[in-house]
Amino acid sequence: MLALASTLVVVPFGTAAIAGAVAAPVAALIALHALAVHRTAGPALAGAATATTVASGTAAALGEPPHYVAGVALVTGGAVAVAFATGRSRRRRRAHRSALVAYRAGTSAVPRFAALAERDRLAAELHDVAAHRLTGIVVSAGAALRLNDQERTAEALRHAIDAGRQAVRELDRLTGPGERAAVAGLADIDALAAEHGVDYRRTVDAAPGSSTEAAYRVVREALTNAARYAHGAAVRVHVERGGKSGGVEQIAMSGGPDRTGGGPGLTVTITDDGGTVAVPGLGTGHGIAGLRAAVRTAGGTLSAGPEGSGWTVRAQLPPAASPAVRRRPGWRGPIALDWALVVLAIALSLGASLLSADVPDSFRGFLPAVPTVLLSGLHAVPLGWRSRAPGRGLAAVLLALVLWLACDLAGWTQPPVSDIFLVYWWVELTLAHGCGAYLTSRHSHLAPLAVAAVGGVALASGSGITGNRAAAWAVLTGMLAFPAFAAWSLGRFTARRRERLRAAAARQRKLLDRDADAAVRDQRRRIAAGLRRTAHRHARAVVAAAEAGHLETVRTEARAGLAALRELLTELRDRDGGDAPPPTVAGIAALATRYGTAVRYTGSRRPAPAVVEVAAYRVAATLMAAGVTLTVRSLDDGVELSGPAPADPGVLRRLRVMADATGGTLSTSGRDAVRVWLPEVSPSRSE
Repeated sequence: MLALASTLVVVPFGTAAIAGAVAAPVAALIALHALAVHRTAGPALAGAATATTVASGTAAALGEPPHYVAGVALVTGGAVAVAFATGRSRRRRRAHRSALVAYRAGTSAVPRFAALAERDRLAAELHDVAAHRLTGIVVSAGAALRLNDQERTAEALRHAIDAGRQAVRELDRLTGPGERAAVAGLADIDALAAEHGVDYRRTVDAAPGSSTEAAYRVVREALTNAARYAHGAAVRVHVERGGKSGGVEQIAMSGGPDRTGGGPGLTVTITDDGGTVAVPGLGTGHGIAGLRAAVRTAGGTLSAGPEGSGWTVRAQLPPAASPAVRRRPGWRGPIALDWALVVLAIALSLGASLLSADVPDSFRGFLPAVPTVLLSGLHAVPLGWRSRAPGRGLAAVLLALVLWLACDLAGWTQPPVSDIFLVYWWVELTLAHGCGAYLTSRHSHLAPLAVAAVGGVALASGSGITGNRAAAWAVLTGMLAFPAFAAWSLGRFTARRRERLRAAAARQRKLLDRDADAAVRDQRRRIAAGLRRTAHRHARAVVAAAEAGHLETVRTEARAGLAALRELLTELRDRDGGDAPPPTVAGIAALATRYGTAVRYTGSRRPAPAVVEVAAYRVAATLMAAGVTLTVRSLDDGVELSGPAPADPGVLRRLRVMADATGGTLSTSGRDAVRVWLPEVSPSRSE
């Protein structure tokens, strides 16, 4: 910024000499390019606007006529637009190279951390599912043995058979190759409450899947704990409309639950009146902590503690997030180069004409200037479609040439279209290159033919052509075909190179996924082997003893199974991942565990480009703090991260720099929340 300011100060004084009149603007453009490389888009755009203002203001201060000042503004605007766009492009390339280096260095850890994530998932499910079943067996068997009643004994045996078989099936599912269990819904909570015979009330008919799954886990753990520590107490379970997030999804839910389509939030409350400990030593000591993490991951909050003579567990779970708004990188992303070319084309066509000593005939009066201005714009604006719709852009440019030729024949425009095409047909060549680079159609080779044919018509209409104009058109078309096909071929080469890089990245991703899947399967096999030697064996023994009518053996085996589970869970939780997680979207969860942060993933999880994966990981690492919850949303056009806004302005600046390097944005809300959008920029090749 200092360099740009210094060069702009020199610009007014550099006009006194020819060397200064050239060197000062060149130095200013170099400084502006550096500003676009090293700073975010906002300061760079402000620098471009300032440079244009200084140049046109200097011309006005020197007493130049208005048309000359306008020409200076246009030409300067075109030059600074290109300097801005090329600087932004270099900034993104540097960020991309840095991300690739970090991604390649960290991908070796992907299989191991995938295995660790599977280990944590299995540990949570083992605690929630198998321990719940075995605890119920121990409690019911102990109660029947104390009462020594035949009816209660028979009931306890039947319960042991049913619950033991369910525990065996669930242990087989957890460690087998089959699919995971379906997400629990409100009907599953109804069934769970009916199974335990508690006072149950539900006043909500629909809710998001993430909230119902967390609510089910809360109810199941609370009922298990009530059976362990408040035996004989009256238990009440209420599932009601309401709920709020833990401060993360505030922006995403600003539209309100009625417009989300996914149902309202939930408030789940489980209370008991206090009771006695059924059997000492049944708990694992990790239930509430794991439950609180699960609720925070769903975006909610959990409280648990004594209330009156009993205990209360309350979870507040958020409504569904509002649908994501599709955005485009706009002038911050690669499309900035396309629109910079538009500005440059307008600057060279209109601006250069206005820089002449006398006012051009086409600009003497408002009406004569209208056709020239409109046709110049129509010839330049389609460059903005170079990477998104190059076929349509080229068609629009060629149509502009045809209209210009018609205006020439009517005597409405100056200069003639032959002069315009001869000087500015780099526009057609640029779009021919775009057709080769971004079109998948087999007919894209027609683009250079169209450029040559229409360009030949424009040149053949010139006043310098004498004799047979049809023959002249044929010769000129043949001459123009060579550079047009060269530009198109260069575009095809660029497209093939890009496809090769994408294919190589896809192969690398496939190999990485294969290694990760193998590590997950190996982790599952190891845990399955440990369970078969311990908890699984005890669960089968419970069923066998219950079928034989040996209730004391049922209780003994169930307690042994719980002890084995507790030992296995302790061993699993004591293991750490060691070094840093891989810099990917999936690696955010492992990093969050170390920071004491919860991560909520929403949207359809799919692989993103390496630059987006690494940027998302770095943004998450910057936002993380103990006790907060981050939301990572996968979108069709990128990845969005949201969380509590950092109090330190320096952290916000770093986040803005990270987002800007990928063409993304950072936004904050009045609720002290921050959202970072990282776009997945991939030019379309659909025409």
